[in-house]
Amino acid sequence: MNITVWCENYKQMREGRVKEAYPIGMGETIAAFLEKAGNKTTVVLQNEGDDGQQLTDEILESTDVLFWWGHCYHGKVSDELVKKIVRRVWKGMGIVFLHSAHLSKPFRALVGGPCTLKWREVAEKERLWFVEPNHQIFEGLEGEYLEIPHEEMYGEPFGIPQPDRLLAIGWFQGGEVFRSIAFFKRYYGKVIYFQPGHETYPVYQDPKIQKLLTNIAEFVKPDKWLTEIDCPNVQPLEPIEKSN
Repeated sequence: MNITVWCENYKQMREGRVKEAYPIGMGETIAAFLEKAGNKTTVVLQNEGDDGQQLTDEILESTDVLFWWGHCYHGKVSDELVKKIVRRVWKGMGIVFLHSAHLSKPFRALVGGPCTLKWREVAEKERLWFVEPNHQIFEGLEGEYLEIPHEEMYGEPFGIPQPDRLLAIGWFQGGEVFRSIAFFKRYYGKVIYFQPGHETYPVYQDPKIQKLLTNIAEFVKPDKWLTEIDCPNVQPLEPIEKSN
Protein backbone atom coordinates (compact mmCIF):
# COMPACT_ATOMS: atom_id res chain seq x y z
CA MET A 1 0.00 0.00 0.00
CA ASN A 2 0.99 3.64 -0.31
CA ILE A 3 1.76 5.12 3.10
CA THR A 4 2.48 8.79 3.76
CA VAL A 5 4.22 9.79 7.00
CA TRP A 6 3.58 13.38 8.11
CA CYS A 7 6.03 14.55 10.77
CA GLU A 8 6.88 17.91 12.28
CA ASN A 9 10.48 18.96 11.79
CA TYR A 10 10.90 21.97 14.07
CA LYS A 11 14.36 23.01 15.25
CA GLN A 12 14.43 20.81 18.38
CA MET A 13 13.59 17.76 16.25
CA ARG A 14 16.89 18.17 14.42
CA GLU A 15 19.23 18.38 17.40
CA GLY A 16 20.00 17.22 20.95
CA ARG A 17 18.06 14.34 22.50
CA VAL A 18 15.72 13.94 19.54
CA LYS A 19 18.65 13.62 17.15
CA GLU A 20 20.15 11.01 19.47
CA ALA A 21 16.89 9.04 19.52
CA TYR A 22 16.32 9.35 15.75
CA PRO A 23 19.60 10.03 13.91
CA ILE A 24 17.95 9.92 10.47
CA GLY A 25 14.82 11.73 11.72
CA MET A 26 11.62 10.47 13.32
CA GLY A 27 9.52 10.58 10.16
CA GLU A 28 12.23 8.83 8.19
CA THR A 29 12.56 6.15 10.89
CA ILE A 30 8.83 5.39 10.79
CA ALA A 31 8.83 5.31 6.99
CA ALA A 32 11.86 2.98 6.94
CA PHE A 33 10.29 0.15 8.93
CA LEU A 34 6.97 0.49 7.10
CA GLU A 35 8.81 0.28 3.80
CA LYS A 36 10.80 -2.73 5.03
CA ALA A 37 7.45 -4.47 5.52
CA GLY A 38 6.75 -4.07 1.81
CA ASN A 39 4.92 -0.76 1.63
CA LYS A 40 5.70 2.26 -0.53
CA THR A 41 6.31 5.28 1.70
CA THR A 42 6.47 9.04 1.32
CA VAL A 43 7.72 11.34 4.09
CA VAL A 44 6.25 14.84 4.39
CA LEU A 45 8.06 17.11 6.86
CA GLN A 46 6.44 20.22 8.33
CA ASN A 47 9.12 22.83 8.88
CA GLU A 48 8.99 26.25 10.49
CA GLY A 49 6.56 28.48 8.63
CA ASP A 50 4.86 25.66 6.70
CA ASP A 51 1.06 25.45 6.60
CA GLY A 52 0.80 21.98 5.10
CA GLN A 53 1.42 22.74 1.45
CA GLN A 54 4.02 19.95 1.32
CA LEU A 55 1.15 17.44 1.54
CA THR A 56 0.03 18.10 -2.00
CA ASP A 57 -3.23 16.96 -3.56
CA GLU A 58 -1.23 14.49 -5.65
CA ILE A 59 0.36 12.88 -2.58
CA LEU A 60 -2.88 12.84 -0.59
CA GLU A 61 -4.93 11.36 -3.43
CA SER A 62 -2.44 8.49 -3.80
CA THR A 63 -2.27 7.74 -0.05
CA ASP A 64 -3.89 4.59 1.35
CA VAL A 65 -2.75 5.17 4.95
CA LEU A 66 -1.56 8.43 6.50
CA PHE A 67 0.58 8.49 9.68
CA TRP A 68 0.52 11.86 11.49
CA TRP A 69 2.97 12.99 14.19
CA GLY A 70 2.62 16.61 15.28
CA HIS A 71 3.39 18.60 18.39
CA CYS A 72 4.20 22.31 18.21
CA TYR A 73 2.70 23.38 14.87
CA HIS A 74 -0.90 22.16 15.14
CA GLY A 75 -2.28 25.65 14.60
CA LYS A 76 -0.15 26.26 11.51
CA VAL A 77 -1.82 23.49 9.49
CA SER A 78 -4.29 25.13 7.14
CA ASP A 79 -8.02 24.51 7.53
CA GLU A 80 -8.17 23.81 3.80
CA LEU A 81 -5.76 20.88 4.19
CA VAL A 82 -7.73 19.56 7.16
CA LYS A 83 -10.92 19.49 5.08
CA LYS A 84 -9.12 17.57 2.33
CA ILE A 85 -7.80 15.01 4.83
CA VAL A 86 -11.22 14.52 6.39
CA ARG A 87 -12.85 13.95 2.99
CA ARG A 88 -10.11 11.51 2.03
CA VAL A 89 -10.76 9.54 5.25
CA TRP A 90 -14.51 9.56 4.59
CA LYS A 91 -13.75 8.03 1.20
CA GLY A 92 -11.68 5.21 2.72
CA MET A 93 -8.16 6.33 3.61
CA GLY A 94 -6.81 4.98 6.89
CA ILE A 95 -5.15 7.42 9.28
CA VAL A 96 -2.97 6.84 12.36
CA PHE A 97 -2.45 9.71 14.81
CA LEU A 98 0.73 9.31 16.83
CA HIS A 99 1.34 10.58 20.37
CA SER A 100 0.92 14.38 20.57
CA ALA A 101 -1.19 14.40 17.40
CA HIS A 102 -4.15 14.13 19.78
CA LEU A 103 -4.35 17.94 19.55
CA SER A 104 -3.88 18.11 15.79
CA LYS A 105 -6.58 19.71 13.67
CA PRO A 106 -7.28 16.58 11.60
CA PHE A 107 -7.73 14.41 14.71
CA ARG A 108 -10.08 16.87 16.37
CA ALA A 109 -12.05 17.28 13.13
CA LEU A 110 -12.45 13.53 12.65
CA VAL A 111 -13.04 12.51 16.26
CA GLY A 112 -14.64 15.52 17.93
CA GLY A 113 -14.18 16.80 21.47
CA PRO A 114 -11.34 18.83 22.99
CA CYS A 115 -8.98 15.78 22.94
CA THR A 116 -7.21 17.07 26.07
CA LEU A 117 -5.42 14.94 28.67
CA LYS A 118 -3.06 14.96 31.65
CA TRP A 119 0.66 14.74 30.95
CA ARG A 120 4.03 14.51 32.71
CA GLU A 121 7.51 14.05 31.26
CA VAL A 122 9.85 12.28 33.68
CA ALA A 123 10.92 9.29 31.53
CA GLU A 124 8.76 6.79 33.42
CA LYS A 125 7.97 3.21 32.46
CA GLU A 126 4.79 2.47 30.52
CA ARG A 127 3.10 -0.91 30.27
CA LEU A 128 0.87 -1.11 27.21
CA TRP A 129 -1.86 -3.67 27.97
CA PHE A 130 -3.66 -5.39 25.07
CA VAL A 131 -7.42 -5.09 25.68
CA GLU A 132 -8.15 -7.36 22.71
CA PRO A 133 -5.05 -9.61 22.54
CA ASN A 134 -6.53 -11.61 19.63
CA HIS A 135 -7.03 -8.53 17.48
CA GLN A 136 -5.03 -8.50 14.24
CA ILE A 137 -2.91 -5.51 15.29
CA PHE A 138 -1.27 -7.68 17.97
CA GLU A 139 -0.45 -10.54 15.58
CA GLY A 140 3.13 -11.72 16.04
CA LEU A 141 3.48 -10.11 19.48
CA GLU A 142 3.89 -12.40 22.46
CA GLY A 143 2.23 -11.89 25.83
CA GLU A 144 -0.49 -9.56 27.01
CA TYR A 145 1.41 -6.27 27.00
CA LEU A 146 4.44 -4.34 25.76
CA GLU A 147 6.75 -2.59 28.19
CA ILE A 148 8.20 0.77 27.18
CA PRO A 149 11.18 1.72 29.40
CA HIS A 150 10.81 5.51 29.09
CA GLU A 151 7.79 7.49 27.91
CA GLU A 152 5.93 10.73 28.51
CA MET A 153 2.91 10.06 30.68
CA TYR A 154 -0.53 10.68 29.18
CA GLY A 155 -3.37 10.23 31.65
CA GLU A 156 -7.14 10.17 31.84
CA PRO A 157 -9.49 11.87 31.45
CA PHE A 158 -8.91 11.89 27.69
CA GLY A 159 -11.32 14.33 26.04
CA ILE A 160 -12.49 12.11 23.19
CA PRO A 161 -15.83 10.46 22.38
CA GLN A 162 -16.20 6.80 23.29
CA PRO A 163 -14.04 4.87 20.77
CA ASP A 164 -15.68 2.28 18.56
CA ARG A 165 -13.12 -0.13 19.99
CA LEU A 166 -10.55 0.30 22.72
CA LEU A 167 -7.58 -1.86 21.78
CA ALA A 168 -4.95 -1.05 24.42
CA ILE A 169 -4.65 0.67 27.79
CA GLY A 170 -1.40 2.23 28.97
CA TRP A 171 -0.36 2.06 32.64
CA PHE A 172 2.35 4.43 33.82
CA GLN A 173 4.82 4.04 36.66
CA GLY A 174 3.41 7.12 38.39
CA GLY A 175 -0.02 5.46 38.65
CA GLU A 176 -2.06 6.90 35.78
CA VAL A 177 -3.80 4.93 33.04
CA PHE A 178 -4.73 5.98 29.51
CA ARG A 179 -6.72 4.79 26.49
CA SER A 180 -3.56 4.34 24.47
CA ILE A 181 -4.82 2.66 21.28
CA ALA A 182 -8.32 3.74 20.28
CA PHE A 183 -10.16 2.94 17.04
CA PHE A 184 -12.85 5.06 15.35
CA LYS A 185 -14.75 4.29 12.14
CA ARG A 186 -15.48 7.40 10.13
CA TYR A 187 -17.71 6.54 7.17
CA TYR A 188 -15.51 4.42 4.85
CA GLY A 189 -12.25 5.27 6.67
CA LYS A 190 -10.58 3.90 9.79
CA VAL A 191 -8.93 6.12 12.42
CA ILE A 192 -6.44 4.95 15.06
CA TYR A 193 -5.04 7.00 17.90
CA PHE A 194 -1.70 5.57 19.11
CA GLN A 195 -0.30 7.15 22.28
CA PRO A 196 3.39 6.03 22.54
CA GLY A 197 6.04 8.12 20.80
CA HIS A 198 7.43 11.14 22.65
CA GLU A 199 10.21 12.55 20.50
CA THR A 200 13.06 12.36 23.04
CA TYR A 201 12.67 8.60 23.60
CA PRO A 202 13.47 6.06 20.85
CA VAL A 203 10.10 4.33 21.09
CA TYR A 204 9.75 3.90 17.32
CA GLN A 205 13.13 2.16 17.23
CA ASP A 206 11.69 -0.75 19.25
CA PRO A 207 11.08 -3.77 16.95
CA LYS A 208 7.89 -4.66 18.83
CA ILE A 209 6.49 -1.15 18.41
CA GLN A 210 7.48 -1.29 14.75
CA LYS A 211 5.63 -4.60 14.36
CA LEU A 212 2.59 -3.15 16.11
CA LEU A 213 2.49 -0.05 13.89
CA THR A 214 3.01 -2.16 10.77
CA ASN A 215 0.03 -4.30 11.82
CA ILE A 216 -2.01 -1.16 12.47
CA ALA A 217 -1.26 0.10 8.96
CA GLU A 218 -2.55 -3.19 7.58
CA PHE A 219 -5.67 -2.92 9.74
CA VAL A 220 -6.64 0.62 8.74
CA LYS A 221 -5.90 0.30 5.01
CA PRO A 222 -8.98 0.83 2.81
CA ASP A 223 -11.41 -2.06 2.48
CA LYS A 224 -13.34 -0.19 -0.19
CA TRP A 225 -13.13 3.30 -1.65
CA LEU A 226 -16.09 5.64 -1.95
CA THR A 227 -15.81 7.31 -5.34
CA GLU A 228 -17.76 10.43 -4.48
CA ILE A 229 -19.42 12.08 -1.49
CA ASP A 230 -22.74 13.49 -2.60
CA CYS A 231 -26.39 13.77 -1.61
CA PRO A 232 -28.36 12.88 -4.78
CA ASN A 233 -32.05 13.19 -5.46
CA VAL A 234 -33.17 9.83 -6.90
CA GLN A 235 -36.17 8.32 -8.64
CA PRO A 236 -38.07 5.45 -6.97
CA LEU A 237 -37.13 1.90 -7.94
CA GLU A 238 -40.77 0.89 -8.17
CA PRO A 239 -43.99 2.76 -9.03
CA ILE A 240 -45.50 4.62 -6.09
CA GLU A 241 -49.28 4.72 -5.81
CA LYS A 242 -50.37 8.14 -4.71
CA SER A 243 -53.17 8.33 -2.20
CA ASN A 244 -56.08 10.74 -2.69
